[in-house]
Amino acid sequence: MDDMTLHRKRRLRELISAKPYLGNQQAFAAAAGLSKGRVTQLLDPQDSFGELSAKRIAIKLELGDPRYFELGFTSDSAAPVKLVGLPSIAKNSSDLVIPQFDAGGGMGGGKLLLDDQPGVIKSWHVDHEWLRQNVRHHTGPQNLCIVTGFGPSMRPMFNPGDPLLVDRGVTVCETDAVYFFRVGKHGFIKTLQRIPTASGLVVRAKSKNPDYDPFDITADMDFAVLGKVLTVWKSEQF
Repeated sequence: MDDMTLHRKRRLRELISAKPYLGNQQAFAAAAGLSKGRVTQLLDPQDSFGELSAKRIAIKLELGDPRYFELGFTSDSAAPVKLVGLPSIAKNSSDLVIPQFDAGGGMGGGKLLLDDQPGVIKSWHVDHEWLRQNVRHHTGPQNLCIVTGFGPSMRPMFNPGDPLLVDRGVTVCETDAVYFFRVGKHGFIKTLQRIPTASGLVVRAKSKNPDYDPFDITADMDFAVLGKVLTVWKSEQF
């Protein structure tokens, strides 16, 4: 069997093992529009898993890229596999690779603008014990990504260039917290506060830096929550 097919099967196993399926092949099959028997075939090392089948599943599950199962492929069997867009288990390693947020994927075709971004952090390699000890509440390792802090509006919470761990499995503002979101094509990292009013619930975006005024998210805005900020690491210059 060729290396690309093995790579697709590895990606498939990781996807089924993660939330929301947690290893439930029947649930995955239902979501992907497949029979459980077909999923078993795709996982079987002796059966094929071709490009067309992979693309159909990626599109059906809305994984963000029709080439999802090919992402991160390398012909070097000794090198770690860096999977773009979702965390993965590095090849020949128990490390978890937490990738940089895909700014292109944030717009579904266009590029999300992150103003005043001083470079980016490409990815983190961590072990599962680190994740268990430091990030106890998240929707699944496959939903974690790194966003490099941009702009001064959230000082002193973090500085531009600091790493933020974001959970992309959170796509609605259900509680007051710090979120990574977009309005139009512009990205923001701010506290979103739910404020009840006589005319309904208002979501207010607030900065930590008092030099920046809050603003309300209104129904006519092209607004989307891209993830919830779980942890930030603030840098100090010496």
